[in-house]
Amino acid sequence: MSSGGDLHLDGAGLILSLPEDVLALISAHLRPRDLLALSAASRRLRRALSGAAADKAWLAQCRRLLPSPPHLLAWRAAAGGSSLTVCRFLHSAAPLLGALWAHQNPELGNLVAAVPGFLSVVAARAIPQDLSPRLRWAPVFELLADAHGRPAILFLHGHQPADLFPARLASLQPHANVLFLEAQTHQGEDPIASSSSSHHHFPRLAFADRRRLLDSLVAACRVTLPPDLVAAPLFARTDEDLPLLAARREAMLRLHREAGGGMVRTPEVQGLLLLDAKKKPAPSDGGERIRLRRSLSAVAGYVRNSLRQMVTRSVSANSRAHHVDTRHLPLPDFLHTSESVGLSLRGARMRLSTYRAWPSMHDNRFALYKLTLQAPMPGREYAGLWGGTFGWPPGRPEDECKPRKALFFLLLSYEVDTEGKLLLIATKVLEGTHYVVHPNGSSMFIARMCEPSTEAFPWQTDGESRNVDVERSFAGEGIANGYGFRYPGSKPGSLFVLQDGQLAFVWRETGAVLTLQRLNLEELLKKGERVPALQPVPNFAYLTKSYSNVFTGFPGSSASPR
Repeated sequence: MSSGGDLHLDGAGLILSLPEDVLALISAHLRPRDLLALSAASRRLRRALSGAAADKAWLAQCRRLLPSPPHLLAWRAAAGGSSLTVCRFLHSAAPLLGALWAHQNPELGNLVAAVPGFLSVVAARAIPQDLSPRLRWAPVFELLADAHGRPAILFLHGHQPADLFPARLASLQPHANVLFLEAQTHQGEDPIASSSSSHHHFPRLAFADRRRLLDSLVAACRVTLPPDLVAAPLFARTDEDLPLLAARREAMLRLHREAGGGMVRTPEVQGLLLLDAKKKPAPSDGGERIRLRRSLSAVAGYVRNSLRQMVTRSVSANSRAHHVDTRHLPLPDFLHTSESVGLSLRGARMRLSTYRAWPSMHDNRFALYKLTLQAPMPGREYAGLWGGTFGWPPGRPEDECKPRKALFFLLLSYEVDTEGKLLLIATKVLEGTHYVVHPNGSSMFIARMCEPSTEAFPWQTDGESRNVDVERSFAGEGIANGYGFRYPGSKPGSLFVLQDGQLAFVWRETGAVLTLQRLNLEELLKKGERVPALQPVPNFAYLTKSYSNVFTGFPGSSASPR
């Protein structure tokens, strides 16, 4: 009776009596927060789930969070043998891992994939390019786990492979859909340990001040990798890479610690800003320009005041009560209360409007926007990231033909229209031409999944003289010239599902064909070729409107889908 009462009072004994393998098997069906809630139930469970005996349970959670972890045991060794530390990092960095991030500029495509590194997350950009055996990519940033598994160690990448720019992760919301590059201020003797809400004030700075401040911080916080680690990989391609990755991680942790997390004393930043202001050339005909500017300002002021009076008469008192002051925060006011300033990354959940799977994006925020990557499921088998080329037969990476075909990346997603019919939408996220043909985020084609096509596939054989088998076909529309670059039109076409899982969309009038196959971007990056990146700020978010390849000196193909 007493033992039964003890069991009733403390159910921890029943759980702790389970063998380690059974506990690991059970934990594989739980979420990390379920195990944390269990550890909060009693002191005995907290000690048990924090000790070495529960390592298998946390390792099972790691495999749940990272379904294909070929080097998970090496991660655990780098974390001091603690699966709990690895699990904490994977759980905290989950909003980043496996996600695709993008920006509207440049129009050829700005696609960033966040993939597992070595106890880290590596954000790498796929460069607009032609079809070749190795995908070209450039690093954007790396987020490393600290000694406790927190994703707090951040580095931006720049043009030189040896250069790193330390920063900090300000926050990462569980369902973050926007990544902001900002400046964060700190007070006190230990800027790394102190907290600040300056990220609320940074967006209030004028765009020119935000750019100047970020550029000044980049100039002040640069660190350099040891020469023997400059050529080290960012993620493991084979087991032979693991010792080099571990040495690189230790060097990066040391550099981040010695640089104070990238924090720069405010007087130094103010000096750099002053020096930058002095470098700006003064106008040669200043007097005449000032007089002209004053005349134009007087006219503009008269028109503005007249419009303000008319608008004021038409708005209600309730509308005026909700007026928001949109004046910018002066940069000296942002800096004057701080002892140090540093680069920071903030992952936030924003309310974004989307059109056919492409989010609307600000053109004056240093930000990357998360793309919705749908998972394939029965009835929606073609969702995901696909890549391909125009023309028949389909382009192959090993082909030596010149010029090479332009490589396109398309994000395929499903949407239900106003009539309840299922549509498959192919959104362009990367284009490898010399000069952009269609806007970034355009719908290259839309297929009506409930309407079979009556068109026949135009080709009987492929490039190797093998017969082409068409499994299914759907009617739809493909992109075409419309009312200028920004407003493309559409023409009828058909989507064909070929053997080996390939897709081909054929425009009816022109006979143009776009062939696609499903991509595993993480594997392509591991087998790809790293190329130099831009300077850190434009490498994170390139805000200047551009219609050509700005990221590297490697041009795309001259091939054009027209």
